[in-house]
Amino acid sequence: MKKVTEFLFSTRLTAVLLLLFAAAMGIATFIENDYGTQAAKALVYNAWWFEGIMLLFMVNFVGNIKKYDLLQKKKFPILLFHLAFVLIILGAAVTRYISFEGMLPIYEGETADKMLSEKAYLNIYIDDGKDQKAPVYENYLFASIDGESSNFIKSTARVLDLLRGGNDFSIKTDFKGAPVTVNYVNYIPNAYEEFEASETGTKFLKIVESGGGGRHEHYIRAGQTINVHDAAFSFENPTQGAINIFTENDTLRISSPEAGQYMTMATQARGQVTPDSTQVFNLRSLYQFEHTQFVVVDPPVTGNMKMVSGDKEEHPMDLLEVEVVTENQKKNVALMGSALQINRPVAISQDGLNFRLSYGSKQFQLPFAIKLRDFQLERYPGSMSPKSYASEITVIDGDEEFDFRIFMNHVLDHKGYRFFQSSYNDQGEVEQTFLSVNYDQIGTWTSYLGYFLLFFGLLWSLWSK
Repeated sequence: MKKVTEFLFSTRLTAVLLLLFAAAMGIATFIENDYGTQAAKALVYNAWWFEGIMLLFMVNFVGNIKKYDLLQKKKFPILLFHLAFVLIILGAAVTRYISFEGMLPIYEGETADKMLSEKAYLNIYIDDGKDQKAPVYENYLFASIDGESSNFIKSTARVLDLLRGGNDFSIKTDFKGAPVTVNYVNYIPNAYEEFEASETGTKFLKIVESGGGGRHEHYIRAGQTINVHDAAFSFENPTQGAINIFTENDTLRISSPEAGQYMTMATQARGQVTPDSTQVFNLRSLYQFEHTQFVVVDPPVTGNMKMVSGDKEEHPMDLLEVEVVTENQKKNVALMGSALQINRPVAISQDGLNFRLSYGSKQFQLPFAIKLRDFQLERYPGSMSPKSYASEITVIDGDEEFDFRIFMNHVLDHKGYRFFQSSYNDQGEVEQTFLSVNYDQIGTWTSYLGYFLLFFGLLWSLWSK
């Protein structure tokens, strides 16, 4: 026991911990760059072994205060260094386990008092048509280490993933005594559907359209009707009110409820689409209607759609697939969602129970409300790039009301909550602001005190003998 205590309070342990800490931070930086922030949190920052390093740091610093008798006046600068690091780590622990952060979206002219959590939760609602069980909210950090990266980082990430037990989880609950289990199946970050050609797959038609302000590719399965930017398309599935593309006598044909025109790209030949009539459909021709324009380059192909991971800017939603197990049945459910969003639940029924599952943010009630009186956006002359933006708000806290202006580096502090101007949305008829919310008063001031002692100790050391 004595040898263990001596080692815990030794400078050798301090050196080892510093090396481990530096290595962990470096690896986390590369993991975040290659696999995203959530993967870095799951594999490093929120891992049990990283928290263990922080705990050993605190034990080592506190023990050294006694071991080296740092309570003497001549050693006071060194004492401040030790206390500073203890407070910084303690502040980080408070932030990690007690505090929380999220986002508060508000439309101009409206009042909001519910924030969205920064973390994504698996939300489970169960009922039998008469009674409903209290909702189950579970937060997990998932990491996907498939993709391009150096062999060293990928191997290191896989080892760290094994240390934490991977993404696997199992939630066991019940409804009126009937057992219910929800198991992890799969996780794909920034998920989207991609077509994979296969001779044994289903027949698909690929259309390329430019609705919604950009070029988009869509695969329509035979027998399917889809809605694309308020325009309905069907393939081998005649549907009233849709642009129908189908095969007749081994030839693709089109039938539309509205008039349109087309232009064959190779020859520049033009033609008309007569409404409610069947005409030959021309490949590599630009079809234009009142609400949409599109082109089909290739004949129908066979294959399957699969979910893959893509660019986080283009595909911000993640896929979480879970298995719902009841007494006699089990079913897989795919949930699309992400943090800072409230996503539509997926509803299923089995063994007489109704389930609604979703993956996304959880709403937290604020102890006061905020009204967005005016959102102000200033752009650079002759450009759509924002120069500055600010939110003119009113805080409504019971009988107390006051106005405030939130903008870059001008933060609202109220009852331990801090509101930052984060982003905005001006695409709709009414502008919307997004205020970043942070509730970490104790952790913040504990860390600030640690930084102050560290700075003060450095200054003191310049004059200390």
